[in-house]
Amino acid sequence: MGRETLLTLLILLFGGLVLQPLALLPWRAPLDASPSVAERAAWRRLWMPVLPVLLVGVWLCGWALREPDPVRTRFDHGMIIGASLPFAALALRAALRALWVLVRQPLELPICTVGFLRPRVVFDPYLARTLDEGVIHAALEHERAHARHRDPLRLWLAQLAVDLQWPWPWAHRRLRSWLELLEQARDDEALRHGASGTDLAAAVVAAARHARRAPPPPGRAWLPGGQAALLGDANSLSRRVERLLAARPQERGAGESAPSRAPAALALLLLLSCAVLALGVAYGNDVLHPFLLWTWKA
Repeated sequence: MGRETLLTLLILLFGGLVLQPLALLPWRAPLDASPSVAERAAWRRLWMPVLPVLLVGVWLCGWALREPDPVRTRFDHGMIIGASLPFAALALRAALRALWVLVRQPLELPICTVGFLRPRVVFDPYLARTLDEGVIHAALEHERAHARHRDPLRLWLAQLAVDLQWPWPWAHRRLRSWLELLEQARDDEALRHGASGTDLAAAVVAAARHARRAPPPPGRAWLPGGQAALLGDANSLSRRVERLLAARPQERGAGESAPSRAPAALALLLLLSCAVLALGVAYGNDVLHPFLLWTWKA
């Protein structure tokens, strides 16, 4: 078998065997943290089951750097292919759903942020005519916060991560939890930029009423075409409105959010990947050749 073909099958096989048990873990977020901190923790919870799969792939790539092409070790081709098929189907499903989000027509929402690389705010002019200036300002500040953090891209990546953890419902619960915390964090950022809690609550209610004319399909936690919107399910909307009405400027608007540790985390992940790649180069043959021989004898 060709080296690249075997590498792909092994990544699917070992990656799936690592991902599925990790998707079952609780991965609880801190309950007493501010929304901005809790949102980033919830974002990490979505990806914690997936990151080890990336490291498995890097380790296998290290092994492939030293393996001759084609692979000369004897092994049962049918067993490797058959064991990899369920995980290949899962990866294909996730890839097709992610592609469908990219190519399908975006939903017509009253106000939302669209675009992956250069997000922009879209505001329905018919809705804007019915709102006061303060409500419009609050809604725009909320959506500008989505744009600053490139939330449409993050929504697309979050759905991809959850699809890779199918069929376990815990992954979808983590996604819903992150979406609610995301809206709360962007609400707080809008308040820090001068929006009123009362005006933002009025914008949320007005957008929800306006969106009833073209509601999204039931049970869908994400929005097609890379959209981040003011909306959510009925329970989260109710909690958001109550929270905004109770917000005081000195409590919600004075303090800045904690600085993001994403650059440091990415640097650490890069260093870890380099170390794992080196381990794959040095010890990949010692681990994989006995496994391949075992499949042939089994």
